[in-house]
Amino acid sequence: MRHNKKLALIGDIGGSNARFALTDPAAPQPELLQQQNLPASEFASLQQAAGFYLRSAGVNPQRASLAVACPVSGDAVRLTNRSWAFSREELRRALGFDELLVLNDFGAAARTIPALGDNDRVVLYGALPTPPRGPVSVLGPGTGLGVALLVGNQQSGWRVVETEGGHVSFAPQDSEDSLVAAWLAARHGRVSNERLLSGIGLSQIDAALAGRNPDRASTPDASLRDPAAIVAAAVAGNDVSARRTLARFCAVLGSVSGDAALIHGAQSVAIAGGIVPRFIPFLRSSAFRERFLNKGRFAVYLESVAIQVVTHPAPGLLGAALALRTERPGHPSP
Repeated sequence: MRHNKKLALIGDIGGSNARFALTDPAAPQPELLQQQNLPASEFASLQQAAGFYLRSAGVNPQRASLAVACPVSGDAVRLTNRSWAFSREELRRALGFDELLVLNDFGAAARTIPALGDNDRVVLYGALPTPPRGPVSVLGPGTGLGVALLVGNQQSGWRVVETEGGHVSFAPQDSEDSLVAAWLAARHGRVSNERLLSGIGLSQIDAALAGRNPDRASTPDASLRDPAAIVAAAVAGNDVSARRTLARFCAVLGSVSGDAALIHGAQSVAIAGGIVPRFIPFLRSSAFRERFLNKGRFAVYLESVAIQVVTHPAPGLLGAALALRTERPGHPSP
């Protein structure tokens, strides 16, 4: 491999996929070069996956920025939905970096919001503030449910507050919500929003509404329908149970998005993650908006909150690239 002081490694590391690319932090606009999406299940560790990518790219950069799907504080990092754990300092040394920045994946996604162009998003409701300003609630289902807060504006600068809001307790709003919650409680015990609003959550909603036995989860669970297949069947319109499942998913997403907007005092909401961009027309026609506004006396307050869906193909990578321009890795906590 050749050393390259100009390029830096960027990564978006989730429970299912490890996405990597290269970027030039000194370029006028961040570019994502030599992107590669690696199935996380094929690698024993983040170090192994990153090393595989660097060898295939044929470079040995001196700087790196990795967005990971878990809380980030101190030197030790453990992914929430993947059995990968690492020491930031040990990973830096093992991969030969001078600098290694590690940040939360939805913190990275939040960084992209002010940088998105019109082709990188779809506005569902309302008018986005012009020029952009916070607070912005950023959330979205993928392997898990990410939540972050973006505050500030273009003049004063932007600040990201990384959170684990996806693990807030789920609050059923009607009988079908309660049915799903009871099924999930029998399977998992405590029911968080992420239990529903994630890829596996979509599959579990489907199983609950179909009346399947909520036996304790096993991995892998062959009894659950593939979430991508559920979405495809629902969008095609030829599967009543899939449409019912996706409709319930959209309704719950509306409730949780409205809750996040109230908690954050948001001017706008940005929905990111890999799932929702696949069915935006279905989302528009669902109960999402009704449930978003169903907050009693604060329905009028929420009517002014604009909602967008991020359609940029790699917001985690873009956010990791942007972080290289504004953040320094610092020193890990002892």
